[in-house]
Amino acid sequence: MAKKKHAVRMLDRDVSWMYFNRRILQEAQRDNVPLLERFTFLGIYSNNLDEFYRVRVSALKRVVEYEEEPHGGQTRATALRELRLVEKLTKVYLQEFEETFERLKTRLKDQHIYLIDETQLSDSQARYIKMVYRNDLNSSTYPLITTQGSRLGDLTDSGIYLAVKLLRTGPRSGKTLRDFALIELPTREFGRFIVLPPESGRTCIMFLDDVVRFCLPFIFAGLHYDSFEAYTFKFTRDAEIELDSGIGVGLVEQIARGVKNRRKGEPVRLVYDKQMPRDMLRHIRTKLRIDRFDTSDAGSRYHNMKDLIGFPSVGRSDLKFPPQPPVLTSPFETYGSALEAVRTKDRFLHYPYHSFSNYIRLLREAALSRDVRSIKTTVYRLAKDSKVVKALICAARHGKEVTVVVELMARFDESSNISWSKKMQDAGIHVLFGVEGLKVHSKLTHISSPKGDIACISTGNFHEGNAKLYTDTTLFTADRRITREVDAVFDFIRHPYRPVAFRQLLVSPQGMRSGMDEMIDTEIAHAQAGRKAYILCKVNHITDDKIIRRLYEASAAGVQLRMLVRGNCSVIPGIPGLSENIEIRGIIDRYLEHSRIFIFCNGGRGRERYFIGSADWMTRNLDHRVEVYAPVHDRAIQAELRRIIEYGLRDNVAARVVDGTGENRLYENDLPPFRSQSELYRFYTEQANEQLTQREHAGK
Repeated sequence: MAKKKHAVRMLDRDVSWMYFNRRILQEAQRDNVPLLERFTFLGIYSNNLDEFYRVRVSALKRVVEYEEEPHGGQTRATALRELRLVEKLTKVYLQEFEETFERLKTRLKDQHIYLIDETQLSDSQARYIKMVYRNDLNSSTYPLITTQGSRLGDLTDSGIYLAVKLLRTGPRSGKTLRDFALIELPTREFGRFIVLPPESGRTCIMFLDDVVRFCLPFIFAGLHYDSFEAYTFKFTRDAEIELDSGIGVGLVEQIARGVKNRRKGEPVRLVYDKQMPRDMLRHIRTKLRIDRFDTSDAGSRYHNMKDLIGFPSVGRSDLKFPPQPPVLTSPFETYGSALEAVRTKDRFLHYPYHSFSNYIRLLREAALSRDVRSIKTTVYRLAKDSKVVKALICAARHGKEVTVVVELMARFDESSNISWSKKMQDAGIHVLFGVEGLKVHSKLTHISSPKGDIACISTGNFHEGNAKLYTDTTLFTADRRITREVDAVFDFIRHPYRPVAFRQLLVSPQGMRSGMDEMIDTEIAHAQAGRKAYILCKVNHITDDKIIRRLYEASAAGVQLRMLVRGNCSVIPGIPGLSENIEIRGIIDRYLEHSRIFIFCNGGRGRERYFIGSADWMTRNLDHRVEVYAPVHDRAIQAELRRIIEYGLRDNVAARVVDGTGENRLYENDLPPFRSQSELYRFYTEQANEQLTQREHAGK
């Protein structure tokens, strides 16, 4: 009898993203998260949603509004269905967000911290706000009276606005006359919050919105208005960059123009105070050209809540996560030379538990070493005051041949990357702008020396700021099998049409997908033969339908798949006969889980295959980007990678079950509480202390 086939079920990518972002919102609701950190999670949720609308919802809207049925990809019908579901979830989660925010305000009061508005000021506080206006705000608030024909096309969607209704009595008619005005809040100069001088043991904080509301009579002084009503709103634009490849227009100039034009993109979402009068709302919708396919969300008094990421700590460190500085010792510190430490054996760093300064130290030593001939690296995003670039410039000034591959199309970092590119070119660095039609997303460094080349393969950007907030891993190796192939990746980027083959690395778009397929095939063959077969995986996103079909095939064959997936996940575990051997958890905690780690059983008994790299299991990563997975051969580092995944799978405090429902229930068992990020920090600290003790004894 033929075996019954199951229809392949997958969760829509954008719906799965909504479920992921809700996991961040749910962190703000947990009592075991410090109070001020819970405001930060609300801010992260809001910021994520803004970017999601700029990018993904804008893309759906373009498909829906396209005059002809798109060729390939989503149909208009599926895009419209997904768009409506996203809008429905947005409204549901907005209500959840606002209820959470109100609960947190109440919890603040228990700590004698009060969020007050302009109607709750004491006399002394009112005098203080007037002083703030006279000294600072007076020169930073510029109203735009929109009923006088003012255009809104150049308003930025990164800002937050007060819509003001202005009423005055006509000098001749005696009738009440109405105007509308907009004020962009000067958050860049002052932040979103004003902390008032303490009174009677109370700390009071005001939104800048309410400070400006209080000051409206001063802002419009001399214009004969009798009364004012003010309501907050924000909007989101389509962030797609249109490249105009005209004759004589280089790529850098095209992207610079595209970034400049981004601020003129079509609005796709409006969020406003539900108390806003209907005539004012109609006026704003008309001015912003909000149409029927755009999202309009009526919310509470305050918007642009991404600013909660910077909510004042008012000296209350007890309401924040306890400090967790990187462990002081590292594998490099046993040696006087970081380069020699890597040549001795493979090294491994796990940020932010280890300090990113170790990578900077390696670059700086390479810049100064007489033996180093060249340095090559990839750049996707850079810190504001990048020490990485400073080390590379130092190397160029010391006569090294320095090559940097800069990805100009790193979304929202295009301007920064263009600026850094010019600085590096001015310093004599050879800057490459990647491969036409492919983003360069791999995280690679290659250092050439007659003493032996060194390669660094990372799961995250070489970005010292991110390394304090994101969990990422970097492999440092002098293994000639790997260093030669890392160098070959740079050759491919420079000459993409030359044939190249890789035996150690899995490189997209050539061989990463087929390499994954081969290893999955191996696990399926072992399972079908009755042998042990499993895949352990830690990744940010899984949405590629071909990979998901392979995972379902492996599960149906008896392969055990245990995965940590932070973000988008289109896999639906637990379907009998299809995905019942798949188990997925998502961890949201003080650090953003970002490392990509893959372990394939390969028959076990020491034959397991370990990989780390830059790619998620998404079509864009596997087919449309230059990505790299590197094998990890060192047994000690393999043990570290397994520990990272197994600790995550043991987590019964911060891990949630990812099952395709969006419920995001906490993973619970009868074991003692185990919080993976805290336990990893404990492990690395104890490991560092043990290494320090050993060195002290050796010194004696």
